Amino acid sequence: MVTPELLAAGPFHEALRAAISASGLALDRIRYRLRLRDVSISVPTLSNWQSGRRRPERPESLRALAELEAVLDLPPQALRSLLGPPRPRGRAAHPKGPEAMLQAWGKPIEHLLAGIDTSSDGRLTRLSQHDRIEVDAGGRLVEVANRQVLRASHDGADRWILVWDTDGAARMPEIVAGQHCRLRTLNTDADIGMMVAELVFDAPLARGDTIIMEYQVVGAAQPDRFVRRLHRTTRDYVLEARFDPAAVPARCARISSPSWDLSAGHAGSVHLIEFNAVGTIGVRWQM
Repeated sequence: MVTPELLAAGPFHEALRAAISASGLALDRIRYRLRLRDVSISVPTLSNWQSGRRRPERPESLRALAELEAVLDLPPQALRSLLGPPRPRGRAAHPKGPEAMLQAWGKPIEHLLAGIDTSSDGRLTRLSQHDRIEVDAGGRLVEVANRQVLRASHDGADRWILVWDTDGAARMPEIVAGQHCRLRTLNTDADIGMMVAELVFDAPLARGDTIIMEYQVVGAAQPDRFVRRLHRTTRDYVLEARFDPAAVPARCARISSPSWDLSAGHAGSVHLIEFNAVGTIGVRWQM
């Protein structure tokens, strides 16, 4: 089901994925129907569009998108309007640390980044990230254990900048540095419920070096959801949610899904796996 909210706010790939699912059409059938409209497009291209790996930008792709809206029984411009302006190319396509973070979280965190060296943000390739979250018997998110593998694309990368949104929780959580990093700076703003942590590596990385780093967010006390905002592409992203055995939720879903599409089952856990992940990813639950 494609909700009005999803069509209004996007993101594009999630709205497209929901529209394809609602149509009941396989990608090869969509390609066939587009050919009947004199539009040639490959199944891999459609797959890349709905996964977020690519998006239509060239004139011929935008024409195909207009026909795709008709095939999926969507109003004209419903998907096109979610694309926004063309994405920058060249150096502008890879904004520096502060700019990339402000694009993702907005101006309210600008003062929290003051005094923090964000230059490493654009020097690290995100190879993998694994979030394991713990939910208590009251349905509150109480702990996030994060483990990620990073590779330096330039000499000198030496820290990770964590931006955390308390999502309406009554208190700020504790950030606990784990393997191969230490907490240097923690800036918080309780009024907007945001915090920025500077986690410094054991040693600066040379180009091509890799690091496995870990940290925990403890005492989050956030109700009914977990959201991870990836402002740069992560090749492999895994989210594992583990619920208290005494209070397994009745329903679970991806943040982007309009329906309750996940089940914790008897194991009391759910997980998501995304490749080339970027943007907002998460789960929500209902006790």
